[in-house]
Amino acid sequence: MLAALGNGVEGGKWYALMDKVYASRTLWAAWQRVARNRGAAGVDRVSIKRFETKAACYLLELEEALRDGSYRPAAVRRVYIPKGKGSRPLGVPTVKDRIVQTALKLVLEPIYEKEFLPVSYGFRPKRGCKDALREVDRWLKAGYTWVVDADVASYFDTIPHARLLACVKEKVSDGQVLQLVQRFLEQDILDGMDRWTPIAGTPQGAVLSPLLSNLYLHSLDVRMTTAGRTIVRYADDFVILCQSQEEAEAALAEVAAWTAQHGLALHPDKTHVGNCTDAGHGFDFLGYRFDGGHRYVRRKSLQVLKDKLRQLTGRTRSGSMKEIIAELNPILKGWFGYFKHARGSNFRTIDGFVRRRLRAVLRKREKRPGFGRTQSDHRRWPNAFFAVHGLFTFHEAHALASQSR
Repeated sequence: MLAALGNGVEGGKWYALMDKVYASRTLWAAWQRVARNRGAAGVDRVSIKRFETKAACYLLELEEALRDGSYRPAAVRRVYIPKGKGSRPLGVPTVKDRIVQTALKLVLEPIYEKEFLPVSYGFRPKRGCKDALREVDRWLKAGYTWVVDADVASYFDTIPHARLLACVKEKVSDGQVLQLVQRFLEQDILDGMDRWTPIAGTPQGAVLSPLLSNLYLHSLDVRMTTAGRTIVRYADDFVILCQSQEEAEAALAEVAAWTAQHGLALHPDKTHVGNCTDAGHGFDFLGYRFDGGHRYVRRKSLQVLKDKLRQLTGRTRSGSMKEIIAELNPILKGWFGYFKHARGSNFRTIDGFVRRRLRAVLRKREKRPGFGRTQSDHRRWPNAFFAVHGLFTFHEAHALASQSR
């Protein structure tokens, strides 16, 4: 991909890039990605479906606006999505802005990917959560059980714009591209009747945010690896694995110094050092809890699954039992595929939870009150009843997975 960008590189810096961003083939590839991801309409109320009806025309307009420098991003529509007992803000750019950001990413990502280190796994091509977890597991088995579990407070909301742009400029010298990145960082945010311009951070939900956030944390990766530290990072979630308490405390001091130098701060209540082989001194990472020498499903991960299952198994929901189970199974299988390496103690509990929810649906259809927890319900609809209807169960899947190891 770097070769495809042409000869616009001198002294390790890339100059002529803007023409690659507004090239019709780049915008078309960007539009196809945005269309696949679907997503809601932004402040202009133009949906994916509506854009699709005049895609060629809209893309030509974008190309001309980017070429002559008249393109200006619209405000980002703020929405709130459930998170635990509360909610977290998410920015929804317009479809046009998502296309332009994707085009920027297509051009910039290969440049920075060449610089990024193997210790970074989040939002990178051909890398993911499972790769990061395998690496953590490998180091723990090698005796690196003293772990720095660090949490950067409000990372995405507090990245200083000037310092982030300075990171971008280390490899990119195309003024138009730099100006476009800055305009996206300074997009107005529209929350109901309130509108303001952010002075820091990269909006969560923006296409460019993962790349820019990785870029800003890249120097932390460099600092830790240069110092001989073992860091495994997934976006802003990272752990440093050490062989002794002294080494771990020294690593934490280095991380604290780096965050202070870069306008960030560690969360005082969510950052700690501990030997994860000692029960109660473990750490959370990518949905798992590593504690007492074992890997568990994190409580918050269990709660997220249960909340999703509750939404799909309300007592008044329609559809046959076979149809309901067909809707549940992909979620259950996907969740198990990720957490199958956890201790199996939670799996029977979740199986029981799912069946109780389904029994409550069946009770409601027979106009009987209650939540499917009585012995008569178990006799009326035994586990075998749901097995006949094809319900995926964690306990059986875990038993099969354990046999094949």
